[in-house]
Amino acid sequence: MINQLKQRLVRYAPRTLDNGGPQASVLIALTDKSGDPEVILTRRCDHLSTHSGEIAFPGGKRDDTDPDLLFTALREAEEEVGLKPENVQIIGPLGDVLSKHKLQVRPYVGIIPEGVELIPNLDELDRIHRVPLSFFLDDRRHHTDKILFRGMTHYVPAYEFEGDIIWGLTAYMLVELLNVGFDARIPMKVRPEHSIC
Repeated sequence: MINQLKQRLVRYAPRTLDNGGPQASVLIALTDKSGDPEVILTRRCDHLSTHSGEIAFPGGKRDDTDPDLLFTALREAEEEVGLKPENVQIIGPLGDVLSKHKLQVRPYVGIIPEGVELIPNLDELDRIHRVPLSFFLDDRRHHTDKILFRGMTHYVPAYEFEGDIIWGLTAYMLVELLNVGFDARIPMKVRPEHSIC
């Protein structure tokens, strides 16, 4: 599975944004577990001012001192879950997306060792989920969200795993990963920020 993903992403030309606004990046980390890799997701603490209680990939806003967005994703992953950059084999980016707070987000896909220890930064996270990729490929969705964004209606799958709902931008990025890397054929409209580029 991982080899297929690598081959697909090497040839993939993701959509990029450059709207001059604030930037962020996330790390979509998959373990190198043979047969059924796991996707690393986090649950943000309830006390946070934005996205509290939500399921997300490790990541965050680009600092002025970050040389690029890949550095941001790796720095944030180390800060949030203790994942050392040397334990991540970056395959490549997926398409940029725009958050509801007008933050331009670039997801990077990386492979990490199956047995690597991940420790949540309890100032930011309640827990870490290791979700089998097959859970998403089987499309075991909890429901489908109807999201109105920039005058367009989007239908985005939402998944429930161990009592938490994976939805919104995180689910959208997951679907792109599944469709591009594994031919999941989950229907998804082009996001409006790309339709006006």
